[in-house]
Amino acid sequence: MAVRLIVGLGNPGKAYEATRHNVGFWVIDALAGALCLRGFRWRDAYVYEADVDGERRVFLKPLTYMNLSGKAVRAAAEAYKIPPGEVLVVLDDLALPLGRLRLRPRGSSGGHRGLASVLEALGTEEVPRLRVGIGSPPPGVDAADFVLSPFLLEEEETIAAAVEAARDAVLALFREPFAQVMTRIN
Repeated sequence: MAVRLIVGLGNPGKAYEATRHNVGFWVIDALAGALCLRGFRWRDAYVYEADVDGERRVFLKPLTYMNLSGKAVRAAAEAYKIPPGEVLVVLDDLALPLGRLRLRPRGSSGGHRGLASVLEALGTEEVPRLRVGIGSPPPGVDAADFVLSPFLLEEEETIAAAVEAARDAVLALFREPFAQVMTRIN
């Protein structure tokens, strides 16, 4: 399974830059840095393009809000003629411990509205995804408020390492079989 469109989910704007919900954007930024890419605004997204290991790869940050991410993903998939099975969605997950990664070839949204929007827009659950654990909200804190909050100072090192590990996992997917990378990082 080739991965040709890598989508990082997040919310646009300065107010959301440092929030837990924007980890997908951070992974795309880390990939762009590792590959020395320059991006550009295209429709409802920010896009980076590269030839990596002899294959054209597209890196996408939807500039719609999280719950509408599918619109930008579908537009890019159609424009670049990339089927859903070759789209990798990178997203935050509050059900995973802080810093933990989980790579899957398909499945439900697990309650993540950004992923739900992508799955609905692409018309299938057969969309690979890489979840990055952001930890669970403390007792009494609403999940919506939690995902829109910044990481605590003592969490920053762990999440920075997770973003690097996610970047490396995506790069590995360009050279190795999906199942092999999945076994290694899960």
